[in-house]
Amino acid sequence: MKRLFALFACALFAPVAPAWASTYQAPPVAQLAAYPELSSFTLSPDGKHIAALKADGEERVIAVWRTDALNRAPTLIGSNRMKISGVSFIKNDRLAVSLWQPFDLRTEQVTRTFLNKLMITDLEGRNWNEPLPLPRAMSRSEELLQSRISPVVLDRLPNDPHSILVVNSIGAGAGDVYRVDLRNYSATRLQLTSENVAGYLTDLDGELRARLRTSVDSTGAFIAAEFRNPGTNAWEEHFRSYVKNRDQTQIIGFSSDPGIAFIQSNEGRDKSVIYEYDIANRQRTEILFEHAFFNASRVLVNPYRSAGEDFGSILGLGYEGPRGDDVEWTAPRMRALDAGLRQALGIENEPLQLVDPATSARAQIEYPLERNYRITGFTPDLETVLLTVSGPATPPEYYLFRDGQLSLLAKSYPRIDPAGFGKTELVYYAARDGLQIPAFLTRPDPRVCGDGPRPAIIHPHGGPWSRDVLDFDGSMWVPMLTSRCYVVLRPQFRGSDGWGRKLWMAGDSEWGQKMQDDKDDGARWLVDRGLAQPARIAMFGYSYGGYAAFAAAVRPNGFYKCAIAGAGVSDIGRIWSRFYTNPFFRQAQAPTVEGLSPLSQAANIQIPIMVYHGIRDQTVPIEQSQWFVARARQSAQPVEYHEIADYAHGPAWTRAIMAEQLNVIERYLETGCGGQGL
Repeated sequence: MKRLFALFACALFAPVAPAWASTYQAPPVAQLAAYPELSSFTLSPDGKHIAALKADGEERVIAVWRTDALNRAPTLIGSNRMKISGVSFIKNDRLAVSLWQPFDLRTEQVTRTFLNKLMITDLEGRNWNEPLPLPRAMSRSEELLQSRISPVVLDRLPNDPHSILVVNSIGAGAGDVYRVDLRNYSATRLQLTSENVAGYLTDLDGELRARLRTSVDSTGAFIAAEFRNPGTNAWEEHFRSYVKNRDQTQIIGFSSDPGIAFIQSNEGRDKSVIYEYDIANRQRTEILFEHAFFNASRVLVNPYRSAGEDFGSILGLGYEGPRGDDVEWTAPRMRALDAGLRQALGIENEPLQLVDPATSARAQIEYPLERNYRITGFTPDLETVLLTVSGPATPPEYYLFRDGQLSLLAKSYPRIDPAGFGKTELVYYAARDGLQIPAFLTRPDPRVCGDGPRPAIIHPHGGPWSRDVLDFDGSMWVPMLTSRCYVVLRPQFRGSDGWGRKLWMAGDSEWGQKMQDDKDDGARWLVDRGLAQPARIAMFGYSYGGYAAFAAAVRPNGFYKCAIAGAGVSDIGRIWSRFYTNPFFRQAQAPTVEGLSPLSQAANIQIPIMVYHGIRDQTVPIEQSQWFVARARQSAQPVEYHEIADYAHGPAWTRAIMAEQLNVIERYLETGCGGQGL
């Protein structure tokens, strides 16, 4: 790449040395709860503009700069009706903007939730439009539905300067696909959807070429992958994956030849691989990419026809590594760019031992543990690249590579000293039945907190079909806990997704049983390693993690002094009868959700517990916490309970509400937890 040598001479971004313990002050909750000063940077396809979200107290505005005039004040775009939550370029002169606001639906009872809308505006914010023109509402109920639901952008059509593809989400035509001209917002329907279609996929020319369909047959619930026959326009099934076996065969993209698709599949394997597929001949080729320890996940191609010979070329291959979305660059240009960026950014590899939960095989690799970069936008010629640098103790930083030079655009939290965020590493420990459990261990900086052992938090993720990653925790839970000198262990217990089929399926019907043993075995591992004080371990989790905290409170002979449950499930029977209302989902996941229902034993909790829940949570209804707390207060243990206004199953409506959530956690660990804190 032209002037790439400039990167090697531009190593000006070395990490700043941490403050000494004598001067370090843990960031106050108000700082942790604040919006990042600048975030969500996005690059226009032609590389002429950058946009980002800029914090303004309780609000955020969109800031737009010209890339050739970054020193000038940006154009600011605000919203006076809804709050802005996200922004990205959809065309060179158009921005897609996500907005939200609280909403109380008043029927027979009041349902408190949030509205989320997607709008498109120009670079000055003068004109705002929905992605799909909606018909005039003929009733109050239709008007209400239109105000609550947004169409979904299926394809930004990078080779069409004016149009996008949009999927309707409202009414009898929900699921239909339209081409929308952003010059006048006229819409042409391209596809009338069919029953049980779960989504469409386009080729690099923006043509509808594949779709997924869900159904149930005599064998069980399945997902069918279908291709459209270009000669007949008929949709033809090519693959059928049965979910009870956790088979996943899906179409993830197309090459520059639309007759060749990229297929991700774990059929007959523990880890997903990627291979090319000849659609017309229904023939798989040799495996394009596989990783010995992680699922292969995606193929990164250059989607721009203006890239000439590079159109459709494979730039790199993605896999679900420690950071969840790791990339191996394969194109020579990308390998050269990668080497230059790493040197300029001061990103270094360290030894990392990997263990496969399926086979217990081990390998040592070199991996950037402290911080890494991720490309979030590039021009067709790859001469302008937008990237984000982050790590477990590095809040996101944003850089622009342009004209052979690398420039720092912004740090998301420049006023927070990350010295107290400690060091995070991927570790493995053996569960009591021998299964290898991955985990992310975060230890406080001994220069700030002194040597261990320390008080510790077992912090299970939500889901449970989910996982944690080796990156900055934007919820601020881990940064807050570590900066207060707690050791934090995030077990990737059985039932966690992203570590292979064996670990994933090992959690079936083991809620509160073997899944819970894995967490307890993690606590024992911390003690055995001299990292945690045996009598000073707590469990804190949210959503499924909140369920795990409920389970920790009722299980006898546990490791924990106390537990914190955020938005937890306490009655697994009632929560899943609420969600699994169609045959596909009943067969796909409901049978896996069996085991301990903490509500049945809540009146006999074994340890103190603090419970909190947002009143606008429509994912896990607040009744799940209210039921548990009411019964737990019949026990001899202290029970603390907080209902948080304008908080759903995720983002807080205001920074004050975000701070309230962090404050109740901090205070409980400092002064509660059965008395005198953890």
